[in-house]
Amino acid sequence: MNKEELMHEAINLSQKKMRAGAGGPIGALIVKNGEIISRGWNKVTSTNDPTAHAEIVAIRSACKQLKTFDLSSCEIYTSCMPCPMCLTAIYWARIKKFYYANTAEDADRTGFDDKALYKEIRSSEQNRSMKSEQLLHKEALEVFKEWDEKEDKMLY
Repeated sequence: MNKEELMHEAINLSQKKMRAGAGGPIGALIVKNGEIISRGWNKVTSTNDPTAHAEIVAIRSACKQLKTFDLSSCEIYTSCMPCPMCLTAIYWARIKKFYYANTAEDADRTGFDDKALYKEIRSSEQNRSMKSEQLLHKEALEVFKEWDEKEDKMLY
């Protein structure tokens, strides 16, 4: 399948699952060497899981199938520009390239929070709408120091 056919597949998946009441209008495919490894669609409302975005679902499935957390040999096709959570997950998975159809502006006009969340992330910690407070830094730092010295750690 070429890039356009793969994107058509992601878009069709989003529409099919949306119409079936399985979630929102976003679909994603993880592709390795031109072969679809996994499919994901937005399952937030159908599973009551705010992290069950199409890209996250597809990444989890691909990692399970390939038995690795490193998807650097893969690409992802998603029917919409990834939200900040999904974009970060794409980076964490080391996916080499992503393709998208709808933009963040399209998502914003459709009622999704992507644009607002991108703005929040760019804001300084003290200017964000959700307040935070640091607690027990010294104790938590000790765990990081132990990890840093651990000889059998697996980096990711």
